[in-house]
Amino acid sequence: MQQKTNLLIDELLLMLEKSTQQAKTFLNLSPEILNYKPAPNQWSILECIEHLNLYGDYYLPEIEGRIIESSKASANSIFKSGLIGNYFANLMLVKNGSIKKMKTPKDKDPQNSQLNSTTIERFLKQQEKLTNLLNKARTSDLTNIKCSISLSKWIKLRLGDTFRFLIFHIDRHLKQAENVKINWLERKTEN
Repeated sequence: MQQKTNLLIDELLLMLEKSTQQAKTFLNLSPEILNYKPAPNQWSILECIEHLNLYGDYYLPEIEGRIIESSKASANSIFKSGLIGNYFANLMLVKNGSIKKMKTPKDKDPQNSQLNSTTIERFLKQQEKLTNLLNKARTSDLTNIKCSISLSKWIKLRLGDTFRFLIFHIDRHLKQAENVKINWLERKTEN
């Protein structure tokens, strides 16, 4: 995949804005809805968001450090996705409204955590930080700057692919959280 850097950043910022607005709607929900699980092995809305927070805890400092460390390098107007990075980013995409199940690393699994609305507030702060980093990245080389992934420090993705993976991942789990809310509403109307 090749794309103009500013166009990619604009598209990612638009996705980020939509996910931020969606997360804000969850602040209006009751603790009962936020902690509702459609099944014992499925996540609640808050667990979906906490999962994103755990990824943000790793990726936001990683991205920021890489941008700072390469601040003297000149930006490239075209982003070229890497083979592995493009694969990981596309793996996160929701296709035809369907979310493909995947195994979650233990350190990123929020199952049975004690969570409340501060989980959403923390997520919104991370969204703000990610927005700022995307805007800073306009003057960075999204192809040549590399970020380590959370699974292994030895595997590195291009900065543009790291942004794509992270933002597609956010979109994926907010859709999952929205599906949990819909499930709760459907069950309430049936009873």
